[in-house]
Amino acid sequence: MTICCTHPSHPATAGTTGAACTAARVAALATAVLLALPAAAQDKPVELKFAHWLPATHPLFRTGFEPWAKSVEAASNGSIKVAFFPAQQLGKAADHYDMARDGIADMTWVNPGYQAGRFPLYAAGELPFLTGKPGGASAALDAWYRPYVAKEMADVKFCFAHLHVGALHSKKAITEPGQIKGMKIRPANGTVAQTMSLLGATNVQVSAPEARDALEKGVADAITFPWNSIISFGIDKAVKFHTDFRLYAANFVWVINPGWYGKLAPAQKQVIDSHCNNEWAAKVGAAWGDEEDSGREKLAQTAGHTIVKLTPEQLAAWKAAVEPIYANWIGSANKAGVNGAQALDALRKELVARGGAN
Repeated sequence: MTICCTHPSHPATAGTTGAACTAARVAALATAVLLALPAAAQDKPVELKFAHWLPATHPLFRTGFEPWAKSVEAASNGSIKVAFFPAQQLGKAADHYDMARDGIADMTWVNPGYQAGRFPLYAAGELPFLTGKPGGASAALDAWYRPYVAKEMADVKFCFAHLHVGALHSKKAITEPGQIKGMKIRPANGTVAQTMSLLGATNVQVSAPEARDALEKGVADAITFPWNSIISFGIDKAVKFHTDFRLYAANFVWVINPGWYGKLAPAQKQVIDSHCNNEWAAKVGAAWGDEEDSGREKLAQTAGHTIVKLTPEQLAAWKAAVEPIYANWIGSANKAGVNGAQALDALRKELVARGGAN
């Protein structure tokens, strides 16, 4: 680069006219600015195929998927474009973890509980009556689980975890755990299935998109589901009674195909990394979880629906009845090579610290 100057130390430029000097300075400055631009501006455009199994109009798209995608696109200066494949377009709900692992999709939204026993440590977040506010609980679960990712989810790139809290919705009022015996119930995940079996129910294993049909055909009598999704999936047409407790949590992970991530430019990897963190876990957990909880009030104001309230004694009976599920989880964690009691204690402390405990 030629330096425009009439100083004696730059004899090669002596005598250069003022106009030419100014023009050269401008050109040099423009070159410097271009060189200083973020690498992402020069990165090769890539598409991120993001698969999930929710309806395209589900609230999580507006509160989680879309804001995340827009933020990624903006941070990458448009070099990463997110394309969504909703409603099981690329595979069944239970297959979404393997779809990311195998590259059928570049990124997927996964309910690990749909494959009971495959991710025993992560299932801690599903334990009954453990979690409260979904934002704080999501941040707690994400932070607690990250040290275990390499043990259970090493074949994908883990992005973050979050959860929602659900209740029991049925064709008749349910107040006592003894009423569960003999019922056919669609559980939200493997831990809820264990809980229903413990209480004497028969589990009806269908995914969320198939749940309404199972209820309407009498295949199931009740369902464990978050409040607002009862409405968004149309399940409010099939069940009219809603037991008012925070029975369980359904836990989710966003995971990425390692091969897709590995081909990104360094600046693009930084963008993805900055969107796969505890901050986003808390943000999505709060935005969607609070939206789900808002469904309770909607159902309470809907004709024909009953919010079934429990007395303190009834709630205590439920908690006592499901206590063996905690012992089961501790045993599973021990078999996985982790001190289950210590790990559960650490999760409980994380939940309290972040305002996510029940």
